[in-house]
Amino acid sequence: MFVYLNALFVGLLLIANILGVKLFSIGEFVLPAAAIVYVATYLITDVIGEIYGKDAARKTVQAGFITQVIALIFIFIAIQLPAAPVFGSQAEFEQVLGGSFRVILASLISYIASQNLDVSIFHRLKARHGEKKLWLRNNVSTMTSQLIDTSLFITVAFWGTVPTSVLFGMILTQYVFKLCVALVDTPIAYLLVRLGRRSVGKVA
Repeated sequence: MFVYLNALFVGLLLIANILGVKLFSIGEFVLPAAAIVYVATYLITDVIGEIYGKDAARKTVQAGFITQVIALIFIFIAIQLPAAPVFGSQAEFEQVLGGSFRVILASLISYIASQNLDVSIFHRLKARHGEKKLWLRNNVSTMTSQLIDTSLFITVAFWGTVPTSVLFGMILTQYVFKLCVALVDTPIAYLLVRLGRRSVGKVA
């Protein structure tokens, strides 16, 4: 199960970097589309840390960072390649993936700060409570790290592209959104941890 969780983690990171260039609105609230998938990565590292330990969670975070850097390099190369005469969408291609170039940079900065903070808080609480109170460390670690992640990501990714009032509104809205998701995903964390421990038991 560890391999599948890692694959899902990295896949969601890459998808979030691409989706992040689009903004959508819910009433008067504006959010980047990445918000719907990126928040799930914190759930995954919490589950990995709960089952396989702090070192495994750290390695997953490191793997995600390396993958994003490699993706950034290949996106840059793909944009610079000369377009074939039959390819009439170079401008759109650059607009979408060129936009994601800045989003990936923003993601890398916020990623390093928030994901490592999430792992640290999660395991500090686990050292105190053992296997009890998974709901507490899952929510506290995610809520704290998401504040850092949201503030850094939105500022770096969208500074200068939207009015300042919209920027602060995006930070507040996305953070509230992530808090709600963190509360909702707690039962999923318990389910994944149970399944993961069963798979570890079978392997043993």
